[in-house]
Amino acid sequence: MAPRHVVPMSTSQAARGVCVLGTEVFLDTRRSTPWGATSFDVHATPAVTVHMIHSPTTKPTMDSRWPLDPDIEVVVTIDVTSRTVDDNQVKISYYDHEGHELAVAWLYLTCVGWGKSCSCSPMVLLLQAKWTWGPDGQGAVLLVNCDRDSPGVGGTDSGQADIRTLADLQDMSVMLLRTQGPSAIFAEYRVVLHVPESDADKVRVFHAVRDGARPLYQPVLGPDKLSYVLEHAGHGDSTFYVEGLAFPDRGFSGLVSFSASLLELPHKDSPGTPIFTDTVVFRVAPWIMTPNTQQPLEVFVCSIKQGSDSNEAFLEGLRTLLRKANCKLTVCSEQDTRSDRWIQDELEFGYVEAPHKTFPVVFDSPRNRGLKDFAFKKILGPDFGYVTREPPGKSVTSLDSFGNLDVSPPVTVRGKEYPLGRILIGSPLPWASGRRMCRAVRDFLFAQKVQAPLEVYSEWLSVGHVDEFLTFVPALDRKGFRLLLASPNACYKLFKEKQQQGHGEATQFIGLKGAEKKSIDEILADESLRSDNRHVQRCIDWNRDLLKQELGLSEQDIVDIPQLFILTDSRADALFPDMVNMLVLGRHLGIPKPFGPVVGGRCCLEQRVRELLEPLGLSCTFIDDFFSYHVLSGDVHCGTNVRRKPFAFKWWDVVP
Repeated sequence: MAPRHVVPMSTSQAARGVCVLGTEVFLDTRRSTPWGATSFDVHATPAVTVHMIHSPTTKPTMDSRWPLDPDIEVVVTIDVTSRTVDDNQVKISYYDHEGHELAVAWLYLTCVGWGKSCSCSPMVLLLQAKWTWGPDGQGAVLLVNCDRDSPGVGGTDSGQADIRTLADLQDMSVMLLRTQGPSAIFAEYRVVLHVPESDADKVRVFHAVRDGARPLYQPVLGPDKLSYVLEHAGHGDSTFYVEGLAFPDRGFSGLVSFSASLLELPHKDSPGTPIFTDTVVFRVAPWIMTPNTQQPLEVFVCSIKQGSDSNEAFLEGLRTLLRKANCKLTVCSEQDTRSDRWIQDELEFGYVEAPHKTFPVVFDSPRNRGLKDFAFKKILGPDFGYVTREPPGKSVTSLDSFGNLDVSPPVTVRGKEYPLGRILIGSPLPWASGRRMCRAVRDFLFAQKVQAPLEVYSEWLSVGHVDEFLTFVPALDRKGFRLLLASPNACYKLFKEKQQQGHGEATQFIGLKGAEKKSIDEILADESLRSDNRHVQRCIDWNRDLLKQELGLSEQDIVDIPQLFILTDSRADALFPDMVNMLVLGRHLGIPKPFGPVVGGRCCLEQRVRELLEPLGLSCTFIDDFFSYHVLSGDVHCGTNVRRKPFAFKWWDVVP
């Protein structure tokens, strides 16, 4: 709470002061009370309103005089900005018990005004002093200036302590400080803009000043500047541009504040005494992931031309899919990716949004293989931001890759709305040790607040990624999507049906040189494989129950996709291309071609997946990724990445 503005009164000489429009000034009458006085009255010029604060039993006399009760306080406010210095007067007259006037104390006030209303306050920070969530919330939004608008800059624009292009300004929020009042008064009073030391490394503020006809943008607050004295106060608007330097994270809620103080200067070299302080609060916009239900804008894939695991055939299948989906394809050269094909594992596309600006931001994982520098060197640019997090010591596991990161579509869970969905992170069981996504990344994701991360169980897999056993696809009914789960039970059920129909000799992997071929009969008779898949099914069922509870799903919202796994050293890998590891482009799905047993001229696995998904309005394209991805422990989703359209829903309307 700001300290009260108290002005001492005196009967020996007039008091003078400055007050802020609409704020209370408390008059200290005790020091000026003459000997023998028993009552007083107060009169003021028309712009001044006098308030008497007293107990209910204390009453003025018939002539409007008040007893000299120590519990009575005199408070004045002014609702009009001063045109000249000392143009508001307050007069306090003291009387003895016979009604004779003993002495008079005068106060001359100059009102410069400082408030929150744009329409009436002549000195105003045109922003809110608090930040609240929800549709009825209020507060200003700040973007981390993490793109690179300025040519020749080595990093992001936030790393530069100057403004080099007008495009850079457009990423910033405007803060307006408006001052009005007699200019002479500001010779004795100073306006100071300041930022708490705890916030100073999270923001930078530029003051727009003019150098002749050319605007200049002077850095005035930031990591090495905690305060700034506003020159020429009283001359109207001062415009400031504010950029964020840090995303919300562990130890940083995302809230930053700025204050403007009016200081009284007893003499020229005095640091000044604050008589009024106003504060405004910004929230740094969070990084937001986009689910499969959002419109695809651009698909990224790496070209691998060398060796027996070339992905040229895969790229042809992908191009066919993208023509159907009418989506842009960006093929990253082998030189730029250093022969690293796992682009889903290296990065995740998201975005940041403020009322005045939205742009995509790529989150670079700490995986750091061949694609380590790709996002920074090839994606970061004008209106395309970049962020990364690294664990201390650089120690990472497979679970730090972003194939282990997903986000659900919007859901409502037991009345609680998640309009931007919930982030899914693959982890060990809650009570177990094991590989886990590094704390630096998890802390970052949880700190964004608007997508309430949920840790699911993925450590049972050799690679350990959530995209190996689940995905989301759009649907026209119910919640607008379905959760697809890999299902050994569904696969055994399908194969048993085909066996009973007389197709037990149908064999998988036909036409794949070097792949171990097994018939349906052999698969069903393999007790070791069946034991492996009983374990896998239990792991997936644990997640099924968790996701139903935490995403508000019912069985009707889940589709079981037939899939078998095999255990190696107690961890699971897909036995054939993992069909839930698909690319989702609107209603068009790019699904790993499973090379399942052929029945009636068709792959029975493909046929079953079509039967499950096409009634939802989805189109299935099966892409051969067997030698280019599957045998290397990944599939279609692992080898592609999608930039999607941001949500129409505004994140500040979320109620975390």
